[in-house]
Amino acid sequence: MRAIVTILAIVVVIGIIAVATGFVNLRGTSGTLPKVSVQGGQAPAVSADVGSIDVGTKNTTVDVPKVETTKKTVAVPTVAVHKAD
Repeated sequence: MRAIVTILAIVVVIGIIAVATGFVNLRGTSGTLPKVSVQGGQAPAVSADVGSIDVGTKNTTVDVPKVETTKKTVAVPTVAVHKAD
């Protein structure tokens, strides 16, 4: 896979060099868009029957774990940024 990507990159670089040095001259003519007209027609109709959803709340009792924290002094890294004068 790496070899294919390397070969592809080399081919692209060679192509860019060829165009930049004038070895390859790319010329083209400007094109025009075709004229299109649409007449009549009808969009499709879709009908769907769907269920309903009720959203609400209720009171119930659940077990909630109790987490305790303690304060401890530790060294943490700091970064200070000062604007240039």
